[in-house]
Amino acid sequence: MPFRIRPGRTAALLLSAVCVAGGLSGCSFLSPFKTCEGTEARMKELESLPLLASPPPGASTPRSFDGAYSECADDSGDAWLSAGRSYVYPGTRQEVLDHYRKAAEADGWRFEPDPMSGQDTREACFTKGADGQAKVFTLSFPPARFLTEFYGPEAAAEFATGSGFEITVGSEADGATASCWS
Repeated sequence: MPFRIRPGRTAALLLSAVCVAGGLSGCSFLSPFKTCEGTEARMKELESLPLLASPPPGASTPRSFDGAYSECADDSGDAWLSAGRSYVYPGTRQEVLDHYRKAAEADGWRFEPDPMSGQDTREACFTKGADGQAKVFTLSFPPARFLTEFYGPEAAAEFATGSGFEITVGSEADGATASCWS
């Protein structure tokens, strides 16, 4: 007697094989691929957020590079928009953290403490907006080796004169809710 598969099971087996092959190849049918196409207006919105252009008094952009950037990355399957700035500040990290925490919270951003760290001195993260308009704001203090690798030895030397920090605002292309620490 020949081996027979009923028509309803054929479709189920075919679908199972496609899903397994997709999973093994790194492809997913559950999350549609989003590109950077058509994200210009959302990018301009991120670039123009007042929080990016309101450093603590005495902070300045680095002399060794522009300090501002914006980009859309869609190589991970979901387009992520980000705009940021780098600053050199002659004061302490705590003064920078206090400045941005006050400015962010006054503008409706919600502070999200790092669940893996009991301290606020390494990095700070805030979220704002509901699904469709969600954004993430991060403040970080990159180590000298990072600055040397990405911006050159001149930048690392300049940042060594005080607290060098970077601020970044990011968002999914469609404004979907994003989390600081996931």
